[in-house]
Amino acid sequence: MDQLTRRLAALSTRRPWLTVAAWAVLAVLVVALAGSAGGKLTDDFSAPGSESAKAQTLLEQAFPQAAGGIGVAVFAAPKGERLDQPAVQAALASLRKAKHVRSVNDPFATPGRISGDGRIGYADITLDLPAADLGASGADVLLASLQPARTAGLEAELGGDVASYNKKNEGGSEVFGLVAALVVLVVAFGTVLAAVVPMVMAGVAVAAGLSGITLLASGMSVSTAAPAFGAMMGLGVGIDYSLFIISRYRDNRHAGIANATALAAAMATSGAAIFFAGATVVVSLAALALTGLSLLASIGLATSIVVLFAVGSALTLLPAILTLLGDKVDALRVGRRAQRAVSPEETLWWRLAHRIAARPVPYLVASSLLLLLLAAPALSMRTGFPDAGGDSTHSTERKAYDLLTTGFGVGYNAPMVVVAAPENASAVTRTLKREPGIADVGAAQTSPDGRIVVIPTLPTTGPNDGATTATLKRIRADLPTGALVTGPTALKLDLNSKLSATLPLFIGAILTVSFLLLVVVFRSIAVPLKAAVMNLLSIGGAFGVIVAIFQWGWLAGLFGLHQKTSIVSVFPALFFAVLFGLSMDYEVFLVSRIRDAYVQTRDNTEAVARGLAATGRVITSGALIMVCVFSSFVTNPDPSVKMIGLGLASAIAIDATVVRMVLVPATMALLGKANWWLPSWLDRWLPDIHVEGTTLVDVRDEVPTQRTPEPAPVR
Repeated sequence: MDQLTRRLAALSTRRPWLTVAAWAVLAVLVVALAGSAGGKLTDDFSAPGSESAKAQTLLEQAFPQAAGGIGVAVFAAPKGERLDQPAVQAALASLRKAKHVRSVNDPFATPGRISGDGRIGYADITLDLPAADLGASGADVLLASLQPARTAGLEAELGGDVASYNKKNEGGSEVFGLVAALVVLVVAFGTVLAAVVPMVMAGVAVAAGLSGITLLASGMSVSTAAPAFGAMMGLGVGIDYSLFIISRYRDNRHAGIANATALAAAMATSGAAIFFAGATVVVSLAALALTGLSLLASIGLATSIVVLFAVGSALTLLPAILTLLGDKVDALRVGRRAQRAVSPEETLWWRLAHRIAARPVPYLVASSLLLLLLAAPALSMRTGFPDAGGDSTHSTERKAYDLLTTGFGVGYNAPMVVVAAPENASAVTRTLKREPGIADVGAAQTSPDGRIVVIPTLPTTGPNDGATTATLKRIRADLPTGALVTGPTALKLDLNSKLSATLPLFIGAILTVSFLLLVVVFRSIAVPLKAAVMNLLSIGGAFGVIVAIFQWGWLAGLFGLHQKTSIVSVFPALFFAVLFGLSMDYEVFLVSRIRDAYVQTRDNTEAVARGLAATGRVITSGALIMVCVFSSFVTNPDPSVKMIGLGLASAIAIDATVVRMVLVPATMALLGKANWWLPSWLDRWLPDIHVEGTTLVDVRDEVPTQRTPEPAPVR
């Protein structure tokens, strides 16, 4: 592996300007293709083969006109008054003139659209295109069309799928994360120019990667959440991978090694570690396809594209840029940090490692208890779908949600749709009306081709209430054979069932592949087992944090949350894939340096100290950068995006501090030589892959690299 990364760098540094030009052409080409041939993003929350998915398919076939987006215009008079019909009609007339509006019904002529006290009413809006295609600007036009009602003193808001695209995405929050990341880089490197290079590399990876996601959407269904995940991952790993290589390169230079030789060594060591770490992240993300859900598979594949661009640019574009910069990489120094090399024995990390090695048990017990305490809330995790009830109280979608709840009950926001054969319509309706937990059963609507009937049904409880799920299960058990139920609650139930069935396979596949890869790289049994357990602990801690904040409501106001909310159903699997991959990054960077030191010293305690001293600063800097980038998404008004940002930031913070800096050294100090035990028969079968331990060779010289001999496996 070290030979591969060294030769990739050699190709780049022989013709650095050609490499930069090639990347510029590639980026422009991908962006241009995305603009001309890219597809539209869409969310598919269905579980293939489930009852709700079958019902959705029947609805799409029988009511093709319903393929367009839907929304609802909600009107409310002041308390104690009734709706002003002329004012509402004027707003509806304005709404019908808006572009892409196919139809708007009259609430005064449609049963069930006016509340019992006459104060609140709503009109259904049907578009001639999907709501995602309408976008934020189109949703703004629809909202503005309701102005005649507001002028007359009524409250008028927009709800439904259409309104979700009216949310102001308060872009720019990511900028604060990037500024914070730049500050961390300046402090870590001590020079402004060296700090700017990783930012540029991350920008290239994200720009090309997001365009690649758009191209992917032209051939498959890709979730609307994919760009957010891709941007977060691209910025995080893009900066981190460059940070690790530049840090190793500058450390070599400060040790008095010539630039070309220093770069060769950095690419053959840190470059190889990045290649392996990036591959692990991609494998973890691609494993999301094993869940059988197109939503998760699309996010995994889309985010993998961004990570691949980050790895590719770090291994080819970065060495070309460093070659062009030469000594200028240390330009614009800040303070004295960049002026002298610090020996490992002078670092806090070296002293910390020796202190932990002297008394590993207390550190092991304390850090393990802390992780278990953080993970404890995850035991009560409750999953669900996000709804407008968690949005800002200032958003039009939240206002519409609250008005509909006031006028028609909380069950209005958890509709169920029953699909049945026409001959069973009467029996289905009677059964539904007898069921406890049902507030209203609408009139059966027959499809134009006469194949099916649709019976809208409202429960008495809300969308994320466990009682609603219980009602759904009873209905499904009592309905005649052939009748199918869909809707948000049904989709959530079927999605959770699918995830429960496939999650063991998904987690098992990631753990197995990661274990085998680590066995090959570190030629050890204990190290991969330790890595798997510790990664699970750090992921559990992150789950505990988001459950405590989002589900229990702890510190909710601090994060701009307006009510308690369930954890989005697909997030546990998604978080596991992303966080396991990122945790493996730090495991590779730390343990590879420990193993390199062990090869040289044969002293396990000293190897742990040297490994921690060599990587402590760069790992904590990299982790702090990722925390800054991920935390910037917490300011997004969408609770789901907040959950993503906070979950990832929490996991990285836990992993890079408690796990890598305390738990790993304590465990490896206790295990001693057992860290590197490997059965002799397995040692003979494993391929010889090197991540660290390469001596210094000019990257432009094709002379094979000489390595420090590997120690014999401990028997």
